[in-house]
Amino acid sequence: MDRLIIRGGKPLSGTIAISGAKNSALKLMVASLLTAEPLPLANMPNLADTRFLAQLLATLGVEVYWPKGETTCRLNAETLTSTIAPYDQVRKMRASFNVLGPMLAREGHARVSLPGGCAIGARPVDLHLKALEAMGADIVVEEGYVKEAAVRGLKGAEIVFPFVSVGATEHAMLAATLAKGTTVLENAAREPEIADLADCLNKMGARVSGGGSSRITIEGVEALSGTEHAVMPDRIEAGTYAIAAAAAGGDVTLTGTPTDALQALITTLREAGISVDTTTDSIRVRRNGHHIRAVSVDTQPHPGFPTDLQAQFMALMAKAEGTSIIRENIFENRFMHAPELSRLGADVTVRGREAVVKGVERLKGAPVMATDLRASVSLVIAGLMAEGETVVNRIYHLDRGFERLEEKLGGVGADVERAGD
Repeated sequence: MDRLIIRGGKPLSGTIAISGAKNSALKLMVASLLTAEPLPLANMPNLADTRFLAQLLATLGVEVYWPKGETTCRLNAETLTSTIAPYDQVRKMRASFNVLGPMLAREGHARVSLPGGCAIGARPVDLHLKALEAMGADIVVEEGYVKEAAVRGLKGAEIVFPFVSVGATEHAMLAATLAKGTTVLENAAREPEIADLADCLNKMGARVSGGGSSRITIEGVEALSGTEHAVMPDRIEAGTYAIAAAAAGGDVTLTGTPTDALQALITTLREAGISVDTTTDSIRVRRNGHHIRAVSVDTQPHPGFPTDLQAQFMALMAKAEGTSIIRENIFENRFMHAPELSRLGADVTVRGREAVVKGVERLKGAPVMATDLRASVSLVIAGLMAEGETVVNRIYHLDRGFERLEEKLGGVGADVERAGD
Protein backbone atom coordinates (compact mmCIF):
# COMPACT_ATOMS: atom_id res chain seq x y z
CA MET A 1 0.00 0.00 0.00
CA ASP A 2 1.42 3.38 -1.02
CA ARG A 3 2.40 6.10 1.42
CA LEU A 4 3.55 9.71 1.15
CA ILE A 5 6.83 10.85 2.63
CA ILE A 6 6.95 14.58 3.41
CA ARG A 7 10.02 16.47 4.55
CA GLY A 8 8.62 19.67 5.97
CA GLY A 9 9.81 23.18 6.59
CA LYS A 10 10.11 24.30 2.97
CA PRO A 11 8.18 27.39 1.78
CA LEU A 12 6.17 26.99 -1.42
CA SER A 13 6.51 29.17 -4.49
CA GLY A 14 4.99 28.97 -7.95
CA THR A 15 1.73 28.09 -9.68
CA ILE A 16 -0.70 25.20 -9.30
CA ALA A 17 -3.38 24.50 -11.93
CA ILE A 18 -6.68 23.35 -10.44
CA SER A 19 -8.35 20.23 -11.87
CA GLY A 20 -12.02 19.58 -12.54
CA ALA A 21 -14.30 19.19 -9.54
CA LYS A 22 -14.79 15.63 -8.31
CA ASN A 23 -18.11 16.46 -6.67
CA SER A 24 -19.44 17.83 -9.96
CA ALA A 25 -17.87 15.25 -12.27
CA LEU A 26 -19.53 12.28 -10.56
CA LYS A 27 -23.07 13.64 -10.97
CA LEU A 28 -22.38 14.78 -14.54
CA MET A 29 -21.26 11.24 -15.38
CA VAL A 30 -24.50 9.87 -13.92
CA ALA A 31 -26.44 12.30 -16.15
CA SER A 32 -25.31 10.22 -19.15
CA LEU A 33 -27.93 7.62 -18.12
CA LEU A 34 -30.69 10.10 -19.00
CA THR A 35 -29.99 10.21 -22.73
CA ALA A 36 -29.37 7.80 -25.59
CA GLU A 37 -26.96 10.29 -27.17
CA PRO A 38 -23.24 10.86 -26.42
CA LEU A 39 -22.18 13.04 -23.49
CA PRO A 40 -18.51 14.05 -23.71
CA LEU A 41 -17.28 15.67 -20.48
CA ALA A 42 -14.12 17.80 -20.66
CA ASN A 43 -11.87 18.80 -17.73
CA MET A 44 -12.57 15.42 -16.14
CA PRO A 45 -10.39 14.75 -13.07
CA ASN A 46 -8.56 11.42 -13.25
CA LEU A 47 -9.33 10.07 -9.78
CA ALA A 48 -10.05 6.73 -8.19
CA ASP A 49 -13.68 7.81 -7.66
CA THR A 50 -14.30 8.90 -11.25
CA ARG A 51 -12.69 5.69 -12.53
CA PHE A 52 -14.84 3.60 -10.16
CA LEU A 53 -17.99 5.28 -11.45
CA ALA A 54 -16.89 4.78 -15.07
CA GLN A 55 -16.63 1.04 -14.33
CA LEU A 56 -20.14 0.97 -12.83
CA LEU A 57 -21.62 2.84 -15.79
CA ALA A 58 -19.93 0.35 -18.14
CA THR A 59 -21.58 -2.48 -16.17
CA LEU A 60 -24.95 -0.86 -16.89
CA GLY A 61 -24.20 -0.76 -20.62
CA VAL A 62 -22.77 2.74 -21.01
CA GLU A 63 -19.97 2.98 -23.56
CA VAL A 64 -17.07 4.71 -21.82
CA TYR A 65 -14.14 6.06 -23.81
CA TRP A 66 -11.58 7.63 -21.49
CA PRO A 67 -7.98 6.73 -22.39
CA LYS A 68 -5.33 7.22 -19.75
CA GLY A 69 -3.91 10.73 -19.87
CA GLU A 70 -6.96 12.29 -21.57
CA THR A 71 -9.04 14.90 -19.79
CA THR A 72 -12.22 14.25 -21.78
CA CYS A 73 -14.44 11.32 -20.81
CA ARG A 74 -16.88 10.30 -23.54
CA LEU A 75 -20.03 8.53 -22.36
CA ASN A 76 -22.72 6.99 -24.54
CA ALA A 77 -25.74 5.30 -22.95
CA GLU A 78 -27.55 4.55 -26.20
CA THR A 79 -28.64 1.17 -24.84
CA LEU A 80 -28.68 0.22 -21.18
CA THR A 81 -28.02 -3.50 -20.86
CA SER A 82 -28.72 -3.64 -17.12
CA THR A 83 -30.59 -1.66 -14.48
CA ILE A 84 -28.89 -3.44 -11.58
CA ALA A 85 -26.07 -1.66 -9.72
CA PRO A 86 -24.36 -4.38 -7.65
CA TYR A 87 -23.07 -4.09 -4.11
CA ASP A 88 -19.46 -4.79 -5.03
CA GLN A 89 -19.38 -1.60 -7.08
CA VAL A 90 -21.73 0.72 -5.19
CA ARG A 91 -19.94 0.02 -1.88
CA LYS A 92 -16.76 1.64 -3.23
CA MET A 93 -18.32 5.08 -3.41
CA ARG A 94 -21.55 6.60 -2.11
CA ALA A 95 -22.12 8.74 -5.21
CA SER A 96 -22.78 5.53 -7.17
CA PHE A 97 -26.20 5.37 -5.50
CA ASN A 98 -27.29 8.32 -7.67
CA VAL A 99 -27.61 6.04 -10.70
CA LEU A 100 -30.95 4.95 -9.20
CA GLY A 101 -33.04 8.01 -10.12
CA PRO A 102 -31.85 8.41 -13.73
CA MET A 103 -32.39 4.69 -14.49
CA LEU A 104 -35.83 4.83 -12.90
CA ALA A 105 -36.75 7.93 -14.90
CA ARG A 106 -35.57 6.48 -18.21
CA GLU A 107 -36.31 2.76 -17.88
CA GLY A 108 -39.13 2.72 -15.33
CA HIS A 109 -37.33 0.40 -12.93
CA ALA A 110 -33.97 -0.07 -11.21
CA ARG A 111 -32.28 -2.17 -8.53
CA VAL A 112 -29.37 -0.51 -6.71
CA SER A 113 -27.41 -1.64 -3.69
CA LEU A 114 -27.57 0.47 -0.57
CA PRO A 115 -24.20 2.22 -0.19
CA GLY A 116 -23.81 1.28 3.48
CA GLY A 117 -22.09 3.36 6.17
CA CYS A 118 -19.26 5.83 5.85
CA ALA A 119 -16.16 6.64 7.84
CA ILE A 120 -17.41 10.17 8.51
CA GLY A 121 -20.92 9.29 9.58
CA ALA A 122 -24.05 7.38 8.64
CA ARG A 123 -25.12 9.72 5.81
CA PRO A 124 -28.41 7.86 5.18
CA VAL A 125 -30.19 7.88 1.81
CA ASP A 126 -33.72 8.24 3.16
CA LEU A 127 -34.10 11.75 1.71
CA HIS A 128 -33.19 10.39 -1.73
CA LEU A 129 -35.85 7.66 -1.47
CA LYS A 130 -38.54 9.98 -0.11
CA ALA A 131 -37.97 12.39 -3.00
CA LEU A 132 -38.31 9.60 -5.58
CA GLU A 133 -41.37 8.25 -3.76
CA ALA A 134 -42.97 11.70 -3.91
CA MET A 135 -42.50 11.52 -7.69
CA GLY A 136 -44.49 8.28 -7.82
CA ALA A 137 -41.87 5.58 -7.39
CA ASP A 138 -42.82 2.30 -5.70
CA ILE A 139 -39.95 1.37 -3.39
CA VAL A 140 -38.99 -1.91 -1.77
CA VAL A 141 -35.83 -2.30 0.31
CA GLU A 142 -34.72 -5.88 0.81
CA GLU A 143 -31.51 -7.88 1.05
CA GLY A 144 -29.44 -4.71 1.01
CA TYR A 145 -30.89 -3.45 -2.28
CA VAL A 146 -33.35 -0.72 -3.21
CA LYS A 147 -35.83 -1.93 -5.81
CA GLU A 148 -37.82 0.83 -7.47
CA ALA A 149 -40.46 0.88 -10.16
CA ALA A 150 -42.40 3.63 -11.91
CA VAL A 151 -44.25 1.71 -14.61
CA ARG A 152 -46.25 4.73 -15.74
CA GLY A 153 -43.28 7.05 -15.34
CA LEU A 154 -42.35 9.56 -12.68
CA LYS A 155 -44.53 12.60 -12.12
CA GLY A 156 -43.74 16.09 -10.92
CA ALA A 157 -44.01 16.84 -7.22
CA GLU A 158 -43.30 19.50 -4.64
CA ILE A 159 -40.49 18.23 -2.41
CA VAL A 160 -39.49 20.04 0.76
CA PHE A 161 -36.23 18.76 2.22
CA PRO A 162 -36.28 18.79 6.05
CA PHE A 163 -32.60 19.73 6.00
CA VAL A 164 -30.12 20.65 3.28
CA SER A 165 -28.71 17.63 1.45
CA VAL A 166 -26.44 17.99 -1.57
CA GLY A 167 -26.81 14.38 -2.66
CA ALA A 168 -30.60 14.30 -2.34
CA THR A 169 -30.94 17.62 -4.17
CA GLU A 170 -28.85 16.38 -7.10
CA HIS A 171 -30.58 12.99 -7.17
CA ALA A 172 -34.07 14.47 -7.24
CA MET A 173 -33.06 17.00 -9.89
CA LEU A 174 -31.65 14.28 -12.16
CA ALA A 175 -34.77 12.11 -11.89
CA ALA A 176 -37.19 15.03 -12.32
CA THR A 177 -35.82 16.01 -15.73
CA LEU A 178 -37.81 13.17 -17.36
CA ALA A 179 -40.83 13.26 -15.02
CA LYS A 180 -44.27 14.29 -16.27
CA GLY A 181 -45.08 17.78 -15.03
CA THR A 182 -43.21 20.19 -12.80
CA THR A 183 -41.09 19.35 -9.78
CA VAL A 184 -40.18 21.98 -7.19
CA LEU A 185 -37.38 21.36 -4.70
CA GLU A 186 -37.59 23.53 -1.58
CA ASN A 187 -34.71 23.94 0.90
CA ALA A 188 -32.43 22.64 -1.84
CA ALA A 189 -28.66 22.63 -1.43
CA ARG A 190 -26.92 25.66 -2.97
CA GLU A 191 -23.47 24.27 -3.76
CA PRO A 192 -21.84 25.49 -7.00
CA GLU A 193 -21.63 21.90 -8.23
CA ILE A 194 -25.44 21.80 -8.33
CA ALA A 195 -25.47 24.85 -10.58
CA ASP A 196 -22.91 23.09 -12.80
CA LEU A 197 -25.15 20.03 -13.05
CA ALA A 198 -28.17 22.20 -13.85
CA ASP A 199 -26.20 23.95 -16.59
CA CYS A 200 -25.26 20.63 -18.20
CA LEU A 201 -28.81 19.27 -17.94
CA ASN A 202 -30.20 22.41 -19.57
CA LYS A 203 -27.73 22.01 -22.44
CA MET A 204 -29.13 18.48 -22.82
CA GLY A 205 -32.62 19.93 -23.22
CA ALA A 206 -33.84 19.86 -19.63
CA ARG A 207 -35.77 22.77 -18.14
CA VAL A 208 -34.12 23.47 -14.80
CA SER A 209 -34.26 26.88 -13.16
CA GLY A 210 -32.83 28.01 -9.84
CA GLY A 211 -29.88 25.59 -9.77
CA GLY A 212 -27.57 26.77 -6.99
CA SER A 213 -30.44 28.42 -5.07
CA SER A 214 -32.64 27.08 -2.30
CA ARG A 215 -35.61 26.67 -4.68
CA ILE A 216 -35.12 24.64 -7.84
CA THR A 217 -37.86 24.14 -10.43
CA ILE A 218 -37.69 21.34 -13.01
CA GLU A 219 -40.20 21.10 -15.85
CA GLY A 220 -40.08 17.53 -17.10
CA VAL A 221 -39.39 16.80 -20.76
CA GLU A 222 -39.95 13.64 -22.84
CA ALA A 223 -36.29 13.07 -23.72
CA LEU A 224 -32.84 14.58 -23.34
CA SER A 225 -30.15 14.90 -26.00
CA GLY A 226 -26.40 14.72 -25.82
CA THR A 227 -24.18 17.74 -25.35
CA GLU A 228 -20.61 18.79 -24.64
CA HIS A 229 -19.81 20.10 -21.19
CA ALA A 230 -16.69 21.01 -19.21
CA VAL A 231 -16.57 20.06 -15.52
CA MET A 232 -16.25 23.13 -13.31
CA PRO A 233 -12.95 23.65 -11.42
CA ASP A 234 -12.64 21.99 -8.02
CA ARG A 235 -13.18 24.53 -5.25
CA ILE A 236 -12.15 21.99 -2.58
CA GLU A 237 -8.86 21.23 -4.32
CA ALA A 238 -8.25 24.97 -4.74
CA GLY A 239 -9.09 25.62 -1.08
CA THR A 240 -6.81 22.79 0.01
CA TYR A 241 -3.81 24.18 -1.86
CA ALA A 242 -4.60 27.68 -0.59
CA ILE A 243 -4.46 26.36 2.98
CA ALA A 244 -1.28 24.40 2.18
CA ALA A 245 0.39 27.58 0.91
CA ALA A 246 -0.71 29.47 4.03
CA ALA A 247 0.60 26.66 6.24
CA ALA A 248 3.98 26.18 4.60
CA GLY A 249 4.52 29.85 3.81
CA GLY A 250 5.72 31.35 0.55
CA ASP A 251 3.89 32.66 -2.50
CA VAL A 252 1.57 30.41 -4.54
CA THR A 253 -0.91 31.24 -7.29
CA LEU A 254 -3.79 28.88 -8.02
CA THR A 255 -5.05 29.11 -11.60
CA GLY A 256 -8.38 28.00 -12.99
CA THR A 257 -9.98 28.59 -9.59
CA PRO A 258 -13.70 29.21 -8.93
CA THR A 259 -12.97 32.25 -6.76
CA ASP A 260 -16.60 33.18 -6.12
CA ALA A 261 -17.25 29.74 -4.64
CA LEU A 262 -14.47 30.17 -2.05
CA GLN A 263 -15.41 33.45 -0.42
CA ALA A 264 -15.93 31.92 3.03
CA LEU A 265 -12.43 30.43 3.01
CA ILE A 266 -10.82 33.55 1.56
CA THR A 267 -12.37 35.69 4.29
CA THR A 268 -11.22 33.25 6.98
CA LEU A 269 -7.65 33.09 5.66
CA ARG A 270 -7.43 36.87 5.67
CA GLU A 271 -8.67 36.90 9.27
CA ALA A 272 -5.82 34.48 10.04
CA GLY A 273 -3.31 37.02 8.71
CA ILE A 274 -2.74 35.42 5.32
CA SER A 275 -2.41 37.63 2.24
CA VAL A 276 -4.96 36.56 -0.38
CA ASP A 277 -5.34 38.30 -3.75
CA THR A 278 -7.97 37.19 -6.24
CA THR A 279 -9.04 37.56 -9.84
CA THR A 280 -12.14 35.99 -11.36
CA ASP A 281 -10.29 32.70 -11.90
CA SER A 282 -7.15 32.75 -9.73
CA ILE A 283 -6.08 33.06 -6.11
CA ARG A 284 -2.65 34.19 -4.92
CA VAL A 285 -1.77 33.16 -1.35
CA ARG A 286 1.25 34.66 0.44
CA ARG A 287 2.73 34.25 3.90
CA ASN A 288 6.33 35.31 4.26
CA GLY A 289 7.42 35.03 7.87
CA HIS A 290 4.18 36.32 9.35
CA HIS A 291 2.57 34.39 12.17
CA ILE A 292 -0.79 32.70 11.73
CA ARG A 293 -3.63 34.05 13.87
CA ALA A 294 -6.13 31.67 15.44
CA VAL A 295 -9.61 31.87 13.88
CA SER A 296 -12.69 29.88 14.87
CA VAL A 297 -14.96 28.41 12.20
CA ASP A 298 -18.33 26.68 11.96
CA THR A 299 -18.92 24.43 8.97
CA GLN A 300 -22.15 25.23 7.14
CA PRO A 301 -23.85 24.40 3.84
CA HIS A 302 -22.72 26.63 0.98
CA PRO A 303 -22.06 29.57 1.03
CA GLY A 304 -20.78 28.92 4.56
CA PHE A 305 -17.40 27.43 5.46
CA PRO A 306 -17.19 24.04 3.67
CA THR A 307 -17.07 20.87 5.72
CA ASP A 308 -14.70 19.48 3.07
CA LEU A 309 -12.09 22.07 4.13
CA GLN A 310 -12.52 21.62 7.88
CA ALA A 311 -9.71 19.08 8.36
CA GLN A 312 -7.28 21.12 6.27
CA PHE A 313 -8.07 24.27 8.24
CA MET A 314 -7.55 22.43 11.52
CA ALA A 315 -4.03 21.54 10.38
CA LEU A 316 -3.35 25.23 9.69
CA MET A 317 -4.68 26.23 13.11
CA ALA A 318 -2.34 23.72 14.79
CA LYS A 319 0.47 26.30 14.50
CA ALA A 320 -1.63 29.44 14.91
CA GLU A 321 -1.12 31.96 17.72
CA GLY A 322 -3.95 31.46 20.18
CA THR A 323 -6.87 29.05 20.40
CA SER A 324 -9.41 28.28 17.71
CA ILE A 325 -12.68 26.40 18.00
CA ILE A 326 -13.82 24.35 15.03
CA ARG A 327 -17.44 23.24 14.99
CA GLU A 328 -18.55 20.54 12.56
CA ASN A 329 -22.25 21.00 11.76
CA ILE A 330 -22.59 18.84 8.64
CA PHE A 331 -21.25 15.36 9.44
CA GLU A 332 -20.87 13.51 12.70
CA ASN A 333 -17.59 11.73 13.43
CA ARG A 334 -15.53 14.00 11.16
CA PHE A 335 -12.67 14.69 13.57
CA MET A 336 -10.82 11.40 13.10
CA HIS A 337 -7.79 13.33 11.87
CA ALA A 338 -7.41 15.04 15.27
CA PRO A 339 -5.56 12.15 17.00
CA GLU A 340 -3.24 11.84 14.01
CA LEU A 341 -2.48 15.58 14.10
CA SER A 342 -1.69 15.13 17.79
CA ARG A 343 0.98 12.59 16.82
CA LEU A 344 2.78 15.48 15.12
CA GLY A 345 2.52 17.60 18.26
CA ALA A 346 -0.77 19.41 17.68
CA ASP A 347 -2.87 20.27 20.74
CA VAL A 348 -6.43 19.29 19.79
CA THR A 349 -9.26 18.41 22.15
CA VAL A 350 -12.46 17.01 20.65
CA ARG A 351 -15.79 17.47 22.43
CA GLY A 352 -18.58 15.98 20.33
CA ARG A 353 -18.99 18.18 17.26
CA GLU A 354 -16.48 20.73 18.56
CA ALA A 355 -12.68 20.68 18.43
CA VAL A 356 -10.53 23.08 20.45
CA VAL A 357 -7.17 23.71 18.81
CA LYS A 358 -4.45 25.42 20.85
CA GLY A 359 -1.69 26.57 18.55
CA VAL A 360 1.82 25.24 19.22
CA GLU A 361 5.21 26.65 18.20
CA ARG A 362 6.32 23.63 16.22
CA LEU A 363 5.14 20.34 14.82
CA LYS A 364 7.48 17.39 14.44
CA GLY A 365 7.30 14.71 11.77
CA ALA A 366 5.96 11.26 12.63
CA PRO A 367 4.18 8.31 10.97
CA VAL A 368 0.43 8.98 10.68
CA MET A 369 -2.58 7.14 9.27
CA ALA A 370 -5.18 8.57 6.88
CA THR A 371 -8.80 7.78 7.81
CA ASP A 372 -10.75 9.47 5.01
CA LEU A 373 -10.21 11.72 2.00
CA ARG A 374 -10.13 15.15 3.61
CA ALA A 375 -8.45 13.88 6.77
CA SER A 376 -5.60 12.44 4.72
CA VAL A 377 -4.80 15.73 3.00
CA SER A 378 -4.88 17.56 6.36
CA LEU A 379 -2.01 15.31 7.44
CA VAL A 380 -0.11 16.27 4.30
CA ILE A 381 -0.57 19.94 5.15
CA ALA A 382 0.59 19.34 8.71
CA GLY A 383 3.60 17.48 7.33
CA LEU A 384 4.52 20.52 5.22
CA MET A 385 4.65 22.58 8.44
CA ALA A 386 6.41 19.97 10.58
CA GLU A 387 10.11 19.63 11.24
CA GLY A 388 11.65 16.48 9.86
CA GLU A 389 9.90 13.63 8.06
CA THR A 390 6.21 12.78 8.11
CA VAL A 391 4.95 9.54 6.61
CA VAL A 392 1.25 9.44 5.67
CA ASN A 393 -0.01 5.88 5.35
CA ARG A 394 -3.14 4.57 3.57
CA ILE A 395 -3.08 7.30 0.95
CA TYR A 396 -5.54 5.49 -1.28
CA HIS A 397 -7.97 7.92 0.35
CA LEU A 398 -6.04 10.79 -1.27
CA ASP A 399 -6.24 9.21 -4.71
CA ARG A 400 -10.03 9.31 -4.46
CA GLY A 401 -10.13 13.11 -4.59
CA PHE A 402 -6.77 14.69 -5.46
CA GLU A 403 -5.23 14.38 -8.89
CA ARG A 404 -1.40 14.20 -8.97
CA LEU A 405 -1.12 15.72 -5.48
CA GLU A 406 2.57 15.00 -4.94
CA GLU A 407 3.37 16.28 -8.43
CA LYS A 408 1.47 19.53 -7.90
CA LEU A 409 3.00 20.17 -4.48
CA GLY A 410 6.44 19.17 -5.72
CA GLY A 411 6.09 21.68 -8.56
CA VAL A 412 5.94 24.55 -6.05
CA GLY A 413 8.87 23.37 -3.93
CA ALA A 414 7.44 20.83 -1.47
CA ASP A 415 9.57 17.79 -0.68
CA VAL A 416 6.93 15.10 -1.15
CA GLU A 417 7.36 11.62 -2.60
CA ARG A 418 5.19 8.54 -3.01
CA ALA A 419 6.59 5.21 -1.89
CA GLY A 420 5.24 1.66 -1.98
CA ASP A 421 5.52 -0.99 0.71
